[in-house]
Amino acid sequence: MKLNFRKRNIALKISYDGTNYNGFQRQNPPSVAVQNILEERLAKIFGEKIEMIGSGRTDAGVHAIGQIVNFFTDGRIEVEKIPYAASGALPPDIVVREAWEVPKDFSALHSAKSKTYIYKIQRGKILNPFLKNFSWHIKFPLDIEKMQAALKIIEGTHDFSAFKAASSTNMNPVRTIYAAELFFESKEILTIKIHASGFLYHMARNIVAAVVEVGRQRLTLEKFQQIFDSGNRKLFPATAPAHGLYLYEVFY
Repeated sequence: MKLNFRKRNIALKISYDGTNYNGFQRQNPPSVAVQNILEERLAKIFGEKIEMIGSGRTDAGVHAIGQIVNFFTDGRIEVEKIPYAASGALPPDIVVREAWEVPKDFSALHSAKSKTYIYKIQRGKILNPFLKNFSWHIKFPLDIEKMQAALKIIEGTHDFSAFKAASSTNMNPVRTIYAAELFFESKEILTIKIHASGFLYHMARNIVAAVVEVGRQRLTLEKFQQIFDSGNRKLFPATAPAHGLYLYEVFY
């Protein structure tokens, strides 16, 4: 039961390097997730038990630039001081970037209207060791124009069964992708950015894997369209690695 009888509802924007964590969502020992660390360390700042609600789970190795959480507290610390207090309590791979007070009925999970994920691909024949935990190294040539065309196919409202994880529950597979694009963030880094009403489990990483196959010219645009329309997950390639994915922004 969430501690929503407390006086204040606080929202935080969190950034984290997911390399050393078993995802965001709270885990039982000995597994450690980002939520475990946040709740444990912030409890010391507020002097009471903290139970957080996250905007969504991220898998082991996935990063976040703009994860949103909220929690209820009787603590009196001013919101503008929370990021500074948290910086002294949290490990360096988890950062509270912003804090603000929200209405009692706000939920980081249930109030979310849409989300943006980005995926980073490292280009070049030789792996950059400083990017290995933060991007997928692909040394093969990629046809950028065809990848862009594949991303345009998935824009709009569709059944995304072809991109859901095989282990997904019977969740409604219909989602709306408002924008899907790719661009060179630098000479080395190609970034795919997807803004959608919501994401099925592994949906973003499965889209990336399929678009990369198009870029490698191992999957034609016509075949990509056919598989997408069929809803058959088994016909698309294996899921892209977790370490290239970032929860970029959540909209309310």
